[in-house]
Amino acid sequence: MKKILLLFTAISFAASAQTPSLKNTPPLTEAKPASAGISAERLERISSMIQQAVNDNVIPGAVALVARNGKIVYHKAFGESDVENGKAFEKNSIFRIASQSKAITTTAAMMLWEEGKFRLDDPVSKYIPEFANPQVLDRFRMADSSFTTKPAGKEITIRNLITHTSGLGYGVIDGDERFKAIYAKAGITDLFTTEPVTIEESVKKLAKLPLHHVPGEKFTYSEGLDVLGYLIEIWSGQPFDEYLKQHIFEPLKMQDTFFYLTSAKADRLVEVQTKDKDGNWVHFTDTFYDVNYPKTGAKSFFSGGAGLSSTAKDYAIFLNMYFNQGETNGVRLLSRKTVEFMLTNQIGDLFGSHAGFGLGYEVLNSHGAAMGGLGSEGTFRWGGYFNTQYFADPKENVIGIIMKQTQRVGGDYTGDMFRQLVFQTIDD
Repeated sequence: MKKILLLFTAISFAASAQTPSLKNTPPLTEAKPASAGISAERLERISSMIQQAVNDNVIPGAVALVARNGKIVYHKAFGESDVENGKAFEKNSIFRIASQSKAITTTAAMMLWEEGKFRLDDPVSKYIPEFANPQVLDRFRMADSSFTTKPAGKEITIRNLITHTSGLGYGVIDGDERFKAIYAKAGITDLFTTEPVTIEESVKKLAKLPLHHVPGEKFTYSEGLDVLGYLIEIWSGQPFDEYLKQHIFEPLKMQDTFFYLTSAKADRLVEVQTKDKDGNWVHFTDTFYDVNYPKTGAKSFFSGGAGLSSTAKDYAIFLNMYFNQGETNGVRLLSRKTVEFMLTNQIGDLFGSHAGFGLGYEVLNSHGAAMGGLGSEGTFRWGGYFNTQYFADPKENVIGIIMKQTQRVGGDYTGDMFRQLVFQTIDD
């Protein structure tokens, strides 16, 4: 019977992107700071900083987590997740992580890359024919959003999508007013929606629109990761949400990460907050999306670039898998060699002087590390639209995550200061 069970397990893994590993690294566990070379006294400086920001009305509250050497040494909640209704933040509060979804989407794609489903420099049009023969914006008329184009002369590749060098834009949050208008007129779904839209529908509309520039020439933050989400459906033959659930969330035991929340978890979703004219925290609303999209509406649009919700602990579990070189608890998602090159700059100096951009992450270079307070060379990071941030330093094996949910509020220093204060806690 035992042999049959083992055979069934082996067959199950063989049919999956994740596989059993020769390594068996324990999952993240809570531990005393000293056991991970962290000073408990210095961690209190983080608490003081965040609590002061709450007291000074800089933020309504936050959840912060620090992990080192596979141990969670700090995990605290501050302030209120819904000031209007007097609801306190909890350590298991669920946040809209927005662009922090991109790293998870990239991971899923690279798991399929390891199966030989595609090559990074394949043209996107090989899998989505609508992207063939891309055009670059030439002339634009603001009065009616009409435009002319000229041939890009190069195809968009999968690598271009992941590194934001495709030339695609980002609609409502695009830095170029021309592209905001073009995307709006075309009916592109940006970021999130409660409408009955699929990623296939939106991506195929996007394929017909002009690019900012020739693929590979510049770094332009874009909807490329939404295109990648649709490609994952094509390569895997599964709906994108199901692929993530089966091959990443369940193997890593990320129990609170979803595109759309179950009714049992919906009350843990944090309110998005902003300030009124008197400086009081109130619920944020906007005209282009419903902030309650994780728990209302059609629940059919799986945005690989911005759609997931999660907790600080779940995201720490995900990042720690990278520290384990692609494995956790005896389950391997990515090989050590794949993790190695994903965390290597892919685009030269197109991103900036202090960091490069790998596959899914900003990666700190030696100049950035020398600036101080940002981590060691190789530290990878990103953040989200609703004011969430994370960083992970593989050299020091330290992860920092701070989660908030605010919009259109200036003066919030807590993300940068949190990162600075995490590194001063190291005491070994």
